[in-house]
Amino acid sequence: MSKLEQQKSIENLNKVKYSLRSSQAVLQYGVGAMVDFPDQTLMTASPEYWAPILRIEDERLARALKVTHFGAPKNGVNNWGVAYVRFPEWYFCPRCRWFQPINDWRNEYLKKNTKKDKDQNMKRPRCVECRMDIIPARIVVACEKGHISDFPWIEWTHHRNRGGAKKVCSNPKLSFKTGAVATAGLEGLVVTCENCKASTTLARAFEKNAMQEMDEKFGKQFATENYRCAGRMPWKNKTEHCDCYPKVMQRGASSIYYPNIVSSLVIPPYSEKVNTKISESKAYERFMNYVEGLYEDEDEDEYDKDHIRLEIEKKIDRRSEEIAREIDGNATVIRNILVRRLLKVQDETVVPQANTLDYKREEYEALTGKIPVKDLEENEFICEEMNVDQYSIPHLNKIALVHKVREVRALTGFSRINPPNNIDSENGVGNLVSVKEPDTKWYPGYEVRGEGIFIEFKEDSIYSWIAKNPQVTNRIKLLNKSYSASYQGQANPKEITAKFVLLHTIAHMLIRQLSFDCGYTSASLRERIYCDVDEDRDDKKMSGILIYTASGDSEGTLGGLVRQGYFDRFTSVFQKAIEYGDLCSNDPICISSSGQGRESLNLAACHSCVLLPETCCEEFNVFLDRALLVGTFENKSIGFYSEWLSSFL
Repeated sequence: MSKLEQQKSIENLNKVKYSLRSSQAVLQYGVGAMVDFPDQTLMTASPEYWAPILRIEDERLARALKVTHFGAPKNGVNNWGVAYVRFPEWYFCPRCRWFQPINDWRNEYLKKNTKKDKDQNMKRPRCVECRMDIIPARIVVACEKGHISDFPWIEWTHHRNRGGAKKVCSNPKLSFKTGAVATAGLEGLVVTCENCKASTTLARAFEKNAMQEMDEKFGKQFATENYRCAGRMPWKNKTEHCDCYPKVMQRGASSIYYPNIVSSLVIPPYSEKVNTKISESKAYERFMNYVEGLYEDEDEDEYDKDHIRLEIEKKIDRRSEEIAREIDGNATVIRNILVRRLLKVQDETVVPQANTLDYKREEYEALTGKIPVKDLEENEFICEEMNVDQYSIPHLNKIALVHKVREVRALTGFSRINPPNNIDSENGVGNLVSVKEPDTKWYPGYEVRGEGIFIEFKEDSIYSWIAKNPQVTNRIKLLNKSYSASYQGQANPKEITAKFVLLHTIAHMLIRQLSFDCGYTSASLRERIYCDVDEDRDDKKMSGILIYTASGDSEGTLGGLVRQGYFDRFTSVFQKAIEYGDLCSNDPICISSSGQGRESLNLAACHSCVLLPETCCEEFNVFLDRALLVGTFENKSIGFYSEWLSSFL
């Protein structure tokens, strides 16, 4: 389906039945994901087909991801917003049981309906004879490279025929029937070709190497057949060569779509309003055309960076004044923004990748006050440092209340079957599939606003605690061993440190307790862990956590979380959080565990004590151990807060 055809097929869809929240179009129902609408299943198309979009600015994240901006879907004059394609394409009628591709259903519909009643796009798929809504196939095939196709129904029916393998007939006409007994399982799902009477079940379809075995057996017997991956990418209407054997999966399986979301806090001096005004100004557009011309005049393989920098520096002052006059802004502020965008971007060392420690370090410096917040017109980042001496909590270095913060979340890619194992989707590294074409200058995204509590811990206290307790190091070795043996650990090797597990577990315990006290559900709260690696210099050390809530409302949340951060409330909240971790309803099994949860990546942490909804957690509920906070039954003293806990129990 061409771009124009896709737009036409979406243009008049019912906005009530075919609508999503902006966050859903970026998260679970992002590009390449299937969405079960009331009367059919559609797949979200690539952003090149979206129209129109709401432009979102985050200079820091855009530079890290090498794009110019982000886009959220919005309704416009054509009312299609997010574009969709039909997938899967095979549908069956629950009454007459005919089973065929949607194009065949559509052709029958066009033949038997009058011109007046014809719906050229068959927006509501229905059986012409029975007048029943037809139902999309429940199984598809997908490969680890992100390709996805319909299950090979015709080939499977003929080659797996119960009376012996048959060659595909000239005019296959399939019917799909289920057994009378619900316990029949896959043996009770029967597909029959009414033309040549070939018939089989779906038994063994979900075996690991089902498609490979079919290819090896019947590919030789019927030389024209091939069960390898077809390389289909329905979300962008493309096909590419692929040598993989696909895996049969249910349409709604959780492993059929893993979105890769990158999030960023908008901190000074990367403010939104000024940046947006600059990007939308005519003077800036003229300046960017001039800069692009400089690159076009240079050799494509060897840019003369010094020459380009010199030419930009000659023009930047005058162009800053032009933009300032157009948007009624401060020329100095505009010049600083243009310098960051056009000059510093040439030095790759000053553009840290998103979700890396260097990227988070900028946020950490803003939260700890190392980056001064001076007279931001839009007041998007309001951080109030509290007097930590008023809090009767040991090992705290700083507490800051974030009254207002803006977060931008972007969908950069996705994977199938296995979780993403590399963030470089643009260059095709790892198993991550980019959601956009290389020349598209934006990613799908959305922005949320909220509030939070930032807590910084004393470095000396943490390292002194680790040095005094060898058992802590032994527990972390168990986690590192499990991680090294896991799929994710082999794809992205790294060392799990005791400090990270400590900070991560404290964050989870606090979210649990805050959800009782501040009025937000635990799923509405999120964590952001700021933890360095042991090799970092003293000036790059990070030991902090940010607990925050963010919503799509333009004005953010109502202050309930920040209120819990004042000294008259937070000491009690923190104390209850640690006390709650002292005993789990699954003890002694939980506290004595040497590995539980996904791939044994947790120790003393289960759903009864520490685990949270996965939307809250940066690490998807792994690398947790409450024994590092409160100790074990055998050795209470190893807990970071064991002594403090014993003082009020």
